[in-house]
Amino acid sequence: MSLIAVLVLDGIPGHQLTTPGLVFNAAARHHPWVNYDVRICAAPGFESTGGPAPFRIETPWGLEGLQGADTVLVPGCAGFRDEPAPAVADALRAAAARGCRIGAIGTGTFVLAATGLLDGRRAATSRRHTEELARLHPRIEVDPDGAVVADGPFHSAAGVLGGIDLCLRLITLDHGESVVIETERQAFLQLHAPAADPAGDVAATASAPSDGSLDEVIRWMEANVQHPLTLAEIADRTALGTRTLTRRFRTETGLSPLQYLLRTRIQLAQRLLERTDDPIERIAARTGLGTPANLRHHFHRYTGTTPGIYRTAFRSLTAALTWAERDEADRN
Repeated sequence: MSLIAVLVLDGIPGHQLTTPGLVFNAAARHHPWVNYDVRICAAPGFESTGGPAPFRIETPWGLEGLQGADTVLVPGCAGFRDEPAPAVADALRAAAARGCRIGAIGTGTFVLAATGLLDGRRAATSRRHTEELARLHPRIEVDPDGAVVADGPFHSAAGVLGGIDLCLRLITLDHGESVVIETERQAFLQLHAPAADPAGDVAATASAPSDGSLDEVIRWMEANVQHPLTLAEIADRTALGTRTLTRRFRTETGLSPLQYLLRTRIQLAQRLLERTDDPIERIAARTGLGTPANLRHHFHRYTGTTPGIYRTAFRSLTAALTWAERDEADRN
């Protein structure tokens, strides 16, 4: 189990408080071998989240909750321009000294910067505050784009969307790209694959922890997803018979090799719909699904919606979240 300690300071934006639980729990819920424990740790002086609708929380953990954590996350807070309390700075320095991974979200980078731990390193913060961070902490190389930045054990990102991206980046480091793709689906749109029918759909099913024996062939399948791969071609990459390969795949992934390949293609289609303006014809070709009609057919069976509706819904959601972050920055 990986322990994630979220350091909560007074005036933390509500969405930054809830994001780690949403993302890490989504990863664990849909992948039986993934195990995260998210611990909310209130710093001295914490009273409530920030406006416009502040709320209080109760947690049994204070700064002592950071002890033993594998990762400490530092979200933003209302008083990010102020020097953190000595106990907070000491707790963060102690976590760094024992080799803990530390992530800062939005204006939480200011809190981490005040400890001196980011001196001589690259970091990111909310886009509205990049110049201010660079002015207050000239020994830090501030990324003006606000993208997720990693420098040694320290990770930092912009606000609400950056917080999601940072958590996803940590999951990628822990468990790889295939886990994070499905986690992102769930975190953003809460789309659930339908149950498998007798024809053999690509729905997610329970699987045993992987022993790594299929890692090489899975990487090869993902790298060649645009090609019309057959079961025999996949088996040739493993020196296994098709029946033995199918048993191995079902044991480790809950899917047959071709079902796994189809799921990989749909997940790639989702990512292309989210991140590019590629037309459906190009996405069908890049994912190996061939034709727009074939893409629409399998996409609907897997997600319950069409590629066009999926793209519109995803972009509407991210636009709303970005607007919320912009509004929060204006209040600060």
